[in-house]
Amino acid sequence: MTITSSRSQGHTRELRAARSIGRRRFLGLTTAAAALAFAVDLPATGTAAAAELDAARIEYFPFTLGVASGDPQPTSVVLWTRLAPSPYQPDGGLPAERVDVDWQVAEDETFATIVARGTAVAHPEFHHTVHIEVEGLDPGRVFHYRFRAGTWISETGRTRTAPAADSPVASMTLAAVSCQAYHDGYFTAFRHLAESDVDLVLHLGDYLYEYAVDAVGGARNYTDRVLPKRFDHETGTLEDYRLRYALYKTDPDLRAAHARHPFVVTFDDHETENNYAGSIPENAVPPAQFLLRRAAAYRAYWENQPLRAPQLPVGPDMQLYRRLQWGSLAQFDVLDTRQYRSDQAYDGAQHVPGPDSEDPARTMTGAAQEKWLLDGWRDSGALWNVLAQQVCFSGRKVDLNPVAKVSMDAWDGYPASRRRVLDGVKAAGIENLMVLTGDLHRGYAFDIKDDFGDPLSRTLGTEIVATSVTSGKDGSERPSNWATYLTANPHLKFYDGRRGYATVTLGRTEARADFMTLPYVTTPGAPVTTAASFVTEVGKPGLTQA
Repeated sequence: MTITSSRSQGHTRELRAARSIGRRRFLGLTTAAAALAFAVDLPATGTAAAAELDAARIEYFPFTLGVASGDPQPTSVVLWTRLAPSPYQPDGGLPAERVDVDWQVAEDETFATIVARGTAVAHPEFHHTVHIEVEGLDPGRVFHYRFRAGTWISETGRTRTAPAADSPVASMTLAAVSCQAYHDGYFTAFRHLAESDVDLVLHLGDYLYEYAVDAVGGARNYTDRVLPKRFDHETGTLEDYRLRYALYKTDPDLRAAHARHPFVVTFDDHETENNYAGSIPENAVPPAQFLLRRAAAYRAYWENQPLRAPQLPVGPDMQLYRRLQWGSLAQFDVLDTRQYRSDQAYDGAQHVPGPDSEDPARTMTGAAQEKWLLDGWRDSGALWNVLAQQVCFSGRKVDLNPVAKVSMDAWDGYPASRRRVLDGVKAAGIENLMVLTGDLHRGYAFDIKDDFGDPLSRTLGTEIVATSVTSGKDGSERPSNWATYLTANPHLKFYDGRRGYATVTLGRTEARADFMTLPYVTTPGAPVTTAASFVTEVGKPGLTQA
């Protein structure tokens, strides 16, 4: 069966949803959010719509940022691309006119058997990005896809649908990645990932960094190109964020990984600003001013990721937390630990626990997201419950003092919020909990304890922290605090300071985590090796070295 979609698919559903939400919520928005609703336009419809550009008039290859797919469901997947013949120009090299983009999905790389096709509209208001929610596909299948604008045809992407909800899947393999500062090195890890056989990539945050990138690309130290001056300042406006995504997405290794595997993404702080908390910025600017920046950052994030219509932001608000299933094998709960959190205690510095951090009213997730998570666990019938989130969940003492300092930006700085989550694990009878984390620029493997102050307390699950792709530059196998951390935290089973990623294979009897590391990222072409592997058995939480 071939699924055919008309031009109406495009962004029309997103526009209806955004306008509806905007009308409902407008009166409750802050002044900054209200201003943003007008400052960042949505595409118009009818006679007020932008003029149409004949795609045949596009003179240069427009698919410079590649293709991507994401958020697979049993019969659906999101396809993404952007038209940008000149990606480092603010307008991408196109006029402010809408463009028709054809798309195809096939069972094979040669497109001999096309199963879905249609035409979408790349709106200038969305920076000529396209988000296609393809429906009616067969569950648990690999598909190939491509786009066409005029005479130009994109590279071919490969994606897959999730298995049917009740499918007794034997196993699946995912990759966990995070923290890819362009200016800290090459995305070699993504090249290796593109050559790996995984079902899904979970990006756990810091897809881009707001910091300046100089003419030589920072630590990349280019000698064959000069980056435009417009990248050499911190992002703050919608144009800034859009251009920074263009810089990142022209990287061939990142493009290769997106073209090969479906991604499930969530943001951390640097996609907007370092260490922000809810509406509270890192620096001393009025919250209303920061919300304008947050709205611009969220808008650019949605535009440049393979996300569905419900994730389209409205002003400075974005519904990013969501749930995916992989047959009866796994439930993935994707969190947002930035947008709703209380401000960091003690100015966000490493600090001993105190009354500010231990206030029971403090939250990492916000009340609505916390309830959604706990209700989802209560209703889960999956063998594995995987929590994809940003900052370190397990207790992590950073010194050997009788009362040790901990990170106030991580869950250690929100112990009451973590306690409610752990109580929810027990109340729901979750036996196979795995938390996947980014942020730390190191690889860690933790046993999740019921009481992190008591090594003999019950183990409730495992946490795998994926190291950074580049952030922190080359790194080292044993950072200077390696012995201190392992001594201070008996539930910490592995700690490595090199760059890379983690893969996790979920099976019916056990899960296996492999920590993949690279010896360097400041020059291209590094090999990848498996630094360590751990398993945790079904029904017996706790990590053992494989």
